[in-house]
Amino acid sequence: MAWETLSMRKLGEVLRLSLEQKLSVRKVARSCGLARSTVSDYLTRAHAAGLGWPLPEGMAEEHLDALLFPVRECLSAPRAQPDLIYMRNEMRGPHVTLQLLWEEYRVHTPEGYSYSQYCQLYRDWLGKQAVSLRQEHRAGEKLFVDYAGDTIPIIDAETGMVTRGHLFVAVLGCSNYTYAEVTPTEQLPDWIGAHVRSLEFIRGVPLVVVPDNTKTAVKNPCRYDPDINLTYQELAEHYGFAVIPARSRRPKDKAKVEGGVLIAERWILAALRHHMFFSLGEVNAAVGRLLTRLNDHPFKKLPGCRRDVFERMERPVLKPLPERRYELAEWKGDIGVNVDYHVEIDGHYYSVPFGLIKRRVSARYTQASVECFHKSQRVAVHARSFLKGRHTTLPEHRPPAHQQHLAWTPERIESWAATIGPHCRAAAHQIMASRPLPEHGFRPCLGLIRLGKRYSNARVNQACGRAIKLNIVGYRHIENMLKSGRDRLPLPEAQPAPVIVAHDNVRGAEYYQ
Repeated sequence: MAWETLSMRKLGEVLRLSLEQKLSVRKVARSCGLARSTVSDYLTRAHAAGLGWPLPEGMAEEHLDALLFPVRECLSAPRAQPDLIYMRNEMRGPHVTLQLLWEEYRVHTPEGYSYSQYCQLYRDWLGKQAVSLRQEHRAGEKLFVDYAGDTIPIIDAETGMVTRGHLFVAVLGCSNYTYAEVTPTEQLPDWIGAHVRSLEFIRGVPLVVVPDNTKTAVKNPCRYDPDINLTYQELAEHYGFAVIPARSRRPKDKAKVEGGVLIAERWILAALRHHMFFSLGEVNAAVGRLLTRLNDHPFKKLPGCRRDVFERMERPVLKPLPERRYELAEWKGDIGVNVDYHVEIDGHYYSVPFGLIKRRVSARYTQASVECFHKSQRVAVHARSFLKGRHTTLPEHRPPAHQQHLAWTPERIESWAATIGPHCRAAAHQIMASRPLPEHGFRPCLGLIRLGKRYSNARVNQACGRAIKLNIVGYRHIENMLKSGRDRLPLPEAQPAPVIVAHDNVRGAEYYQ
């Protein structure tokens, strides 16, 4: 209908609120439960008829109706029908509204439908279409992603072992433009890699990516505030899109990708059911050919194909890809720092500042580096190592005592012993040389040097010389020697070499060889 006929009481309320209370058209419409266009139209007609507030006493409703509508338009006259398919295609573009389309329609068809009738015709037609369009998808707005339920077998040519490839599917909401590839698993590295390649396939970035509530995307599902996986969130920040997971057990939230997965299974998995593949690259080459065929296949009830709609409507409004491709980084959270100020990442141990002992940190690691964070602050960076059970330690992470201990070297120990005397230096050298590793002799040598504070440097040096001549070099021997005062005694005289008497009954060394 052209106008919504109001009773005199309702019209009086409109005039009172507008002329007496000076309310805006929006507020008057909200207060009276009317459309803004209806309020605006009646106010315009009342002004043209010279009506104000209050209305003249005794005015009949028929007289009021004649003043407002002096000449009724013929509602039964045929009107030019709008192109509903054109409207639907235009509405899928960015920034296009029904108001804009109606204004363009009235420019070419002044006698055409009013705005309310125009909208009602479009909504009635839209509800009768065979294709479900309950969700209106703006161009470049959403990319739906998921894995197909069925897999594809891949045979190892050498062993004959069969593994299962998983089909990843990404579908743009507006054009249904589809990307698909087969990955070895559905784990995080394959999930992230498939996203990167799908964005490169569509040559742009949408505003929103809608995944399912898989663990690779959402750590803790929640209807109102889901906890996104840190690596997935980092991917989103790198490319500049938002992650809005579909609600659990709400298939309508991801109906687009559910339909896309179903089509991919029919066009790809079903078409390859009799083929044998011996490598992942061979599978994806076949998938790529079928994917091109799918995107170029004409729609049944709409003009064009997926690729046409994508190139015309979605490709121009997608955000550009960043200059640098995303590098996969995995996160490990809530890691306890051990008493040796190291944390374990993939079997290797990395140091953090010793002040974080018994605290909790998180780690971000790529193929090249490992970063440790405490309360969102980066506290350590290391080169990635894949040696299991080994340690990577930065000197500045050690406590001062540990740093000083690690600064000791055999040469430094001997130079300290030389301050006591030359015999002490020789004794220290002999102690370290007698151990499997020089470091094992550091502690006895330091004890030897400290004896100078108790017995004087001269006595310690003399005791070391005595121990060297008696071949009893060791911290305990030298300490006992100083305690008993034997360092002051003269050295025992050397015993003369034994005299060997020549005799027929004495057997020489040759006999025992």
